[in-house]
Amino acid sequence: MADFNVNHITGKQGQQGTVLAGITTVNSTGSMRIPSGPTEHRGGRGRGFWAGGYGPGAPSYPELSTIDKIEIATVGNAIDFGDLSVGRYCSNMGSSSTRGLFAAGGHPGSNPNYRSQVIDYITTSSSGGASDFGDLTFAPVRGAGFSDGIRGVYAGGYSAISPYHMFSHIQFVNIASIGDSSDFGNLIGASRPTISTASPTRGVLTGIQQGNSPSTTTLKDIQYVTTATGGDAQEFGDLTIAKGFSDGVTSNGVRGIFFSGAQGPSNAKNTIDYITIATLGNAIDFGDQISTHNYESAGNASNKTRGVVKSTVSNSADLEYITISTTGNGTDFGDLTVGRNVNCGVGDANGGIGD
Repeated sequence: MADFNVNHITGKQGQQGTVLAGITTVNSTGSMRIPSGPTEHRGGRGRGFWAGGYGPGAPSYPELSTIDKIEIATVGNAIDFGDLSVGRYCSNMGSSSTRGLFAAGGHPGSNPNYRSQVIDYITTSSSGGASDFGDLTFAPVRGAGFSDGIRGVYAGGYSAISPYHMFSHIQFVNIASIGDSSDFGNLIGASRPTISTASPTRGVLTGIQQGNSPSTTTLKDIQYVTTATGGDAQEFGDLTIAKGFSDGVTSNGVRGIFFSGAQGPSNAKNTIDYITIATLGNAIDFGDQISTHNYESAGNASNKTRGVVKSTVSNSADLEYITISTTGNGTDFGDLTVGRNVNCGVGDANGGIGD
């Protein structure tokens, strides 16, 4: 085969060169190497997003629409990403490498939109806020969500009307499409899980409360499901302490990290626990958070190395982080653009497993 040596080719107008048709090979120190692998894995990932929640701004609560963004690999303050399609406190419903889902929620007080069926999605590589994805077919408030990068799952929750009955329903959507949720299975008993994480195979739920207000009981129980198949939840193990009001959870797909919380409106603990998601068994002590309080659903985001969580101190904007593969205490990360309670978080850099 003859060598074809080219330094410079242009057409008559100086705009383009000769077209090479058929099977053509190039051997050149100046050639371009095309990146391999899925497009969404070629850089530009590593972001965390916090959405919704409410602060002290009654009756309008302007924080309810706010979405903030951080770069997980760095430390520093969040920047504005846009707004939810419907302002509310909400729960995460998992993420893929390109989309994050925020589901359900409500508005403090007697607002007529208190109980929301809305599922929003964001395109994590862009900005401009959220768009409507569809609706939950069953819409309790303050359940827990996770994903395997393909399915977004929402589990449990309670009614917005006294005596606040709790539910066992689990439902799911396909993240890459848009539409309403479908039935997945049931939790072990009607309950309100407030903490959830996942590997590419399993979704794990804890921070479980059972009973109806004011006789709510907080359990140490950890449950799991197989995300790709659906079905009812199974027993996994126990937390080191019961914590139904929690800062949240993070994961690298191997470990699940459960942040601080409380059994109820008091007795908050700053304990961080961890599990190995692929096994069964009880959680192990990881370290301590910087701060502790009893507001739930503070939101979190992670990559394969670092997990970032918002403090649950009332109306706080504080973020802190841990290194997932080690053990140790939380470290200051920065602040959200506005302090708030009961918000949710997702990330785009954790292998598409959700947070």
